[in-house]
Amino acid sequence: MYNDNGRVIKMYVIHADNSTFFRKVIKVFLAELGIDSDSFDKGDDVLNEVGNRKVSCVITGLELADMTGEELIRQLIYSGHSMTIIAVTSSLNEDRIASLEQMGVKATIQKGGNWKEKLREYF
Repeated sequence: MYNDNGRVIKMYVIHADNSTFFRKVIKVFLAELGIDSDSFDKGDDVLNEVGNRKVSCVITGLELADMTGEELIRQLIYSGHSMTIIAVTSSLNEDRIASLEQMGVKATIQKGGNWKEKLREYF
């Protein structure tokens, strides 16, 4: 990723999900793109990391160990942090997608299928 002056922007992405398997898969995917990332199963850990480091993007599942993805998104947005937020879910529901978009989520991507291609669009 480059800024307006053509300089490389170092990205740091956080991924939150209750699925250990999907956290590992996303970590490998981001590493293949040359993106530094960390993954967490708890929203509180994400909030602590965001408070300690410049985060380019948060990719969150909608089920976490200690809160819902929606709760995490609300806390990220209301705390004033500026970053891209992408939601990943195992099932798409039009009402839920609309609600997430109203909250400020950039995209909602379904796990499975061509999720890598869809996620790649944002990096």
